Amino acid sequence: MRVQLDVVGKAEGKDVLPATTLVFETGRATLGFAETEQRPSVLGLLASGRMRPDSGRVLIDGEVDRAQMRRRIALVDAPDISAPEPNVAVSGVVGEELMFAGRRAGRSRARKWLGRLGMADAARLPVSNLDPARRIRMLCELAVLRGDVEGLVVVSPDRHGGDPRVWWGLGSDFADRGYAVLMIAGEASRLVLGPVTGVGPDVPADPTAELPVEGTAP
Repeated sequence: MRVQLDVVGKAEGKDVLPATTLVFETGRATLGFAETEQRPSVLGLLASGRMRPDSGRVLIDGEVDRAQMRRRIALVDAPDISAPEPNVAVSGVVGEELMFAGRRAGRSRARKWLGRLGMADAARLPVSNLDPARRIRMLCELAVLRGDVEGLVVVSPDRHGGDPRVWWGLGSDFADRGYAVLMIAGEASRLVLGPVTGVGPDVPADPTAELPVEGTAP
């Protein structure tokens, strides 16, 4: 699977998302950039086929097909969209996602699933109390339980704190498992992750340039 955002923008009368170009594809983790509170979620919605751009185009395997994107790409942890409510217990989040994935759900099933993930001790915690690495790993593992999912778009993992190299490593692990992974974060994470991803402070500023490893939203 190859997803291309070709100079996409969202205006709605305001500068919601400036022209942005990026590509993410199967077997590869891609770092996309969007600053401010709203833009990462908007970029995530566009990259997963859940929002139509006002300019530019979004392609999946060379075609415009938002329905196919919604089926094949999971939008993970987007604030106010797909992120779990902060006070819900971890086991409740898991039980709900098991149900959506067509699996047997319920409290005991959720605990067993968490146990297989090595997170049985977190079952009763509010999901907001999970450390960043466990949260991102759990939500991504839940997303790929849905059989049609081939790609993950993870929104603002940096907002939870911690070392960006940890959640980037998790994204890379999912890419190694054969998923297309896009992780959307801010400029500070770009500077930290440069040595890991090959992305550095000299990334081209031209939003129309093809950026095979990351995208820019100036």
